[in-house]
Amino acid sequence: MRKARAEVIICLALMLACCACALALDPSLDISQYAHTAWKVRDGFAKGFLYSIAQTPDGYIWLGTEFGLLRFDGVRAVPWQPPSGQELPGKDIGTLLVTRDGALWIGTYNGLASWKEGKFITYSELNGSRISALLEDGEGTVWVGTREPRIFGENVGAIDADAEGNFWVGFDKDSRKWKSGRPQSSEVSDPQHAQQALLEHEDFAFVNDSHKGGRALIPRQVQRGASVRSSQRFRPSQMLRDRDGAVWVATSDRGLIHFHQGKTDNFSEADGLSGDTVNRLLQDQEGDIWVVTTNGIDRFREYAVPNIGIKQGLSNTNTLSILASSDGKVWIGTHSGLNKWKNGQISVVLRGDGTTHSVFQDSSGRIWVSTLAAYGYLDSDRFVPVLDLGGGLAVSVAELPKGHLWVANDSKGLFHLVGDRVVQKLSWAALGHTDHARVLLADRSQRGLWLGFNQGGVSYFADGRIHKSYSAADGLGRGRVNQLRFGPNGGLWAATETGLSRIKDGRIATLTSKNGLPCESVHWTMEDNDRSFWLYMACGLVRILRPELDAWIADRSRSVQTTLFDISDGVPSHSYPSEVHGVTKSSDGRIWFAAYDGVSVIDPHHLAENKLPPPVRIEQVITDEKPYDARNGMRLPARIRYLTIHYTALSLVIPEKVRFRYKLEGVDADWREVVNDREVQYSNFGPGAYQFRVKACNNSGVWNDEGASLGFVIPPTWYQTNWFRALCAALFVALVWAAYQMRVRQLAYQFNLGLEERVSERTRIARDLHDTLLQSFQAVLPLFQAVIYKLPEGAVDARKTLEVAVDRASDAITEGRDAVQALRVSAVEQNDLAQAIRTLGEALASAETNQSSPRFDVVVEGTSRNLHPILRDEVYRLTAEALRNAFRHAAAQTLEVEIRYDEKYFRLRVRDDGKGIDSDVLSQDGREGHYGLRGMKERAALVSGKLTIWSEADGGTEIELIIPGSRAYTKPTRRFWYFGKRSATESDVNETIERQ
Repeated sequence: MRKARAEVIICLALMLACCACALALDPSLDISQYAHTAWKVRDGFAKGFLYSIAQTPDGYIWLGTEFGLLRFDGVRAVPWQPPSGQELPGKDIGTLLVTRDGALWIGTYNGLASWKEGKFITYSELNGSRISALLEDGEGTVWVGTREPRIFGENVGAIDADAEGNFWVGFDKDSRKWKSGRPQSSEVSDPQHAQQALLEHEDFAFVNDSHKGGRALIPRQVQRGASVRSSQRFRPSQMLRDRDGAVWVATSDRGLIHFHQGKTDNFSEADGLSGDTVNRLLQDQEGDIWVVTTNGIDRFREYAVPNIGIKQGLSNTNTLSILASSDGKVWIGTHSGLNKWKNGQISVVLRGDGTTHSVFQDSSGRIWVSTLAAYGYLDSDRFVPVLDLGGGLAVSVAELPKGHLWVANDSKGLFHLVGDRVVQKLSWAALGHTDHARVLLADRSQRGLWLGFNQGGVSYFADGRIHKSYSAADGLGRGRVNQLRFGPNGGLWAATETGLSRIKDGRIATLTSKNGLPCESVHWTMEDNDRSFWLYMACGLVRILRPELDAWIADRSRSVQTTLFDISDGVPSHSYPSEVHGVTKSSDGRIWFAAYDGVSVIDPHHLAENKLPPPVRIEQVITDEKPYDARNGMRLPARIRYLTIHYTALSLVIPEKVRFRYKLEGVDADWREVVNDREVQYSNFGPGAYQFRVKACNNSGVWNDEGASLGFVIPPTWYQTNWFRALCAALFVALVWAAYQMRVRQLAYQFNLGLEERVSERTRIARDLHDTLLQSFQAVLPLFQAVIYKLPEGAVDARKTLEVAVDRASDAITEGRDAVQALRVSAVEQNDLAQAIRTLGEALASAETNQSSPRFDVVVEGTSRNLHPILRDEVYRLTAEALRNAFRHAAAQTLEVEIRYDEKYFRLRVRDDGKGIDSDVLSQDGREGHYGLRGMKERAALVSGKLTIWSEADGGTEIELIIPGSRAYTKPTRRFWYFGKRSATESDVNETIERQ
């Protein structure tokens, strides 16, 4: 910005940028025919007066108010503040400007600032100055006007540019023209006779009326001094030419004035404008017109289906019938007369009690009209009655054949007119009905009439009688028949209260909401020039493209895709239809229909479509009621309970119809779709990195698939960190280890008790054997000795036998003592199981008297290891039992014992090649009264081993014992203390744990 000592106009050089999208409103319409929405200060939209408006390239509307700057997305107006630590020069925002490079210039009553892409700048040269005007010229220079009379002694008002690039600067008493780029040269008009207005236009100029006061907009060629009518007086504050050439004028006393296609109309506070003092005008990127008044803001947008009402000359908005005649006129029947539309002008043909229920044109071009009193035709716009209706209504008319009219009277019946005469009359009862025919339609063959009845049903009438009828029982839609019309393929379409029915070749199919219609009741149908179907229904106007309808005709089970135009598109919804003649199609292809608030007109070839994808923005993130400006990569607080994300789409045409799809990756499994819901809330967040994505589509279904995304991080709290998890894991392991140790001690104590019980029991048995059986044997031996000494020498044989018995008894005592000793200590003093078994086998072999004693051998695999003493005893005794059986009963040639020491298990095998064991004996665990096999299995169970016996007749026997190594082998002795008592060794405890 170039600084001068006391400048009023300041130049700031800027870069050029792209222009707005060229969308516009239909210039043929009046303001009252546009959709109007007002946001009023009185309703809480804002605080204080509103002064200015601008739109930035991102789509936001910015509003300058008495209390600061507002950012508006069409739904929410949010106060805007500069980044933290910065402030606007003042609260009163008098003027706003968006330059081509996208910067927003903010003129306040106390200075100037700008905002672009997150960069906020204030201009100290203008601190304290009241900014009155901002303008960007063709070279990108920003012109700033202030309310400080430093140079010219006057305040600067508005600034505007003309078609030649000149600037018109308004002062207190006159306006002056400045050449762009040459602010030092000026052209000052005569201050006493200033009639050249500040605001100029290519076709119009504002002219002051110095005698009568006020300003008027007149053609530029009007000479100075031209008189101005009082009705033209107003005080303009801004003029805007929209993209289709219409001129909008903001006034300070008469609201909004609109010049378009040679017509002028006005829209003021009495018409619904938020206020008559209009400060600023804006056309946004989508073509809508925004109006800022001191009391609020207003938006004007184009309806897809505009309306013709009182302001366009219609005598009454309660329309009953409508007809497009062959001469290009449109006839509109209302409660207060018959209206004629021609070339955009409306005139009233019938006034007073001229309620027109139906309008019909016969083949000769004559217009027939039904009033409350009679049915007749127009002759030079004069009504000629023909048929006295007698209090009834002519609800429908058809011509069959040429020159023959059939009139359905709701109370009298069916009348047949030829020329001006009634030639036939049939009552509804004579036709077999208690209700009247609401709809008449001439058959294409010109042989009969189709009748649609008020209480439902369709009949074919010819030659004075009903030939065939169709009802809901045949598949016809239920309820009142509202319209009958032939399709291009010969089918008869019946609009009913419960769907659209098609009758062809005696077959009926009904299109309902189950097939895709948005509701059920169909008032009428019309086919446009592209053969698309239009249905006026209780929920609005529906369009079905011809391929969709043809596909349904071919397959009645499929659904059709529809487009619904509702009240937001200018189509009012009604549950009850208008009269039968409530729709027509003019020669230019437009569809006209009665809408109870006037006449609605839709041009299928020029629908108001919004083709601009809406910009999508993520505005704010709120965590536990604390707001944050949304920015990618933002780091939010830890331990969030609730997270709210505010997003928006900058489609301002019909923001309430904007649809959104959003997804929070990592939380939402799929996209969620909502309508005009601009915030989403999540709860129960864990720490991590998240990505929120949102897309939007405008009111015409155009999607912005790129949308917007926001990445953010929620850090973990101290108890959600990895080190805390590791600490918890370590503590858990320690607790498990402590529980394990406690369990080990408990099991050790229990195992020790078991061992003590077994030792005590063995000691008791040993004591009992010593004190009873052995003592008894010991007492018997002296008696045997005495008997021997007393026997005579001659009784040699008896003496020898008795001596043998004594020796045997002595050996039994010795064996008894050995058994007692074995119960008290291990059967094998040294832990060498193989040597013990070898010794036992050799002893058994030497004791055999049979000369064919088997060859015996012991084989050891692996390194010999210590076995638990009790387990070793059990294994030894099991092997001894197997060897005794083999030596005594197997008659084997070879007997072998194999011992294998392994880390995983201890294995012992006893094999012989003898005669084997009978299978019955094996299955019954031995012969009755013998306990060898059973004892072996019991000993195997005691050592938690697996005992397997294989035997075949004359094939030998093999006995295998397998014990897990963890249970068989002893470990280095380590004593435990359990509740103050000495426990078993660690190997004993491990063995017990393995067993459990």
